[in-house]
Amino acid sequence: MTHPSTEATAGSLPAGALQGLRVLELGGLIAGPFATRLMAEFGADVVKVETPARGADPGGDPLRGWRQMHGDTSLWWAAQARNKRCITLDLKTEAGRDIVLRLLRRCDVLVENMRPGVLEKLGLGWEQLSQANPALVMVRISGFGQTGPLRAQPGFGAIAESMGGMRYVTGDPAHPPMRSNLSLGDSIAALHAVMGALMALRHRDATGGRFDGSRGGEGQVVDVALTESVFNLMESTLMEYSVGGTVRERCGSSIAGIVPSNVYRSAGGEWVQISGNGDAIFRRLMLAIGREDMASRADLASNPGRIRAAAEIDQAIQQWAGAHEAPAVVRAMREADVPASRIYSIADICADEQFRARGMIERHALADGTPVDLPGVVPRLTRTPGGTRWLGPALGAHNEQVLAELGFDAEAVEALRRDGVI
Repeated sequence: MTHPSTEATAGSLPAGALQGLRVLELGGLIAGPFATRLMAEFGADVVKVETPARGADPGGDPLRGWRQMHGDTSLWWAAQARNKRCITLDLKTEAGRDIVLRLLRRCDVLVENMRPGVLEKLGLGWEQLSQANPALVMVRISGFGQTGPLRAQPGFGAIAESMGGMRYVTGDPAHPPMRSNLSLGDSIAALHAVMGALMALRHRDATGGRFDGSRGGEGQVVDVALTESVFNLMESTLMEYSVGGTVRERCGSSIAGIVPSNVYRSAGGEWVQISGNGDAIFRRLMLAIGREDMASRADLASNPGRIRAAAEIDQAIQQWAGAHEAPAVVRAMREADVPASRIYSIADICADEQFRARGMIERHALADGTPVDLPGVVPRLTRTPGGTRWLGPALGAHNEQVLAELGFDAEAVEALRRDGVI
């Protein structure tokens, strides 16, 4: 099934920008798999390794059982594993490790998000892998990085958001630090992982390697720490502290040092974000809400003066917004060329004409025919766009196909299955 705003199908999608790039994924849950998902969306051949089922243990990436389920599989899985080829391997067996090495000799990138030291214990550390494939780019995602006193500690996205400074500045100053109801730390690390992988590949290409599978060029390790990835988004907080000893604190729904930018309650109780923090934008905002007096005040003409009058400005905007329904508030702001939006739920996103016009709601079907919407692929490339070729596959769905590419015949594959390797 295809949504009217997303007419491309797997057969009609053009080759993605990463076509010819071969990626092996070891790990599970969010950060590593999200990074490889982004690569797969743009044409990379991603082979994901999962643990085989064992008795009562269903095996596979734990994310298959996270959040809302459809049958025995998470709905999240449809997007997180889209365009990937999924195989099962028991890396505790010599045969399983041998298959990984054989795969890596054909790969450009390995993405792993195991705890530091785990692959080394299996004999699959950088020393062994780089000997097998000197052009390999090994992307390692962990809570604290591959070095340092906390390297061996488990580190989830929530810990990274806490240690990286994000939680400290999030929420109301009168209440405990808040978190977003999303795994931001993991997703931020995944974006850094993709960026690091592409930079390392650029270096490899410059020294003789290519995406077409030919060897040559210098591989390297990309070390991504969740804590550092979050810290990298902390804007000017470090400079402000190092020079003036300033610690940025929580400020609720506003943002420190930029006025006005806040959420305001409409007459119907809906919340609207209004960002009038540019000098010319502020004047248009004040005129739109009937406050010509504030629009013409010299002390409010620039941001430093508005910071001193933040409470007065917010009160004026709230008084006006509270007298109008949310759609009227947004319409008035857009007519005045002032950035504004209702605070959207996922239901609002699905109904929004802008998201639909951009094809950001893709309609597909699960294996049993149940319609399911997936987020569109971003960013948009005019010549080599990404796309959805298939949804997250069943556990071990590509065992035979991938192993056949390595030279295993049907009898050998059956022997691996019988021995519990796959």
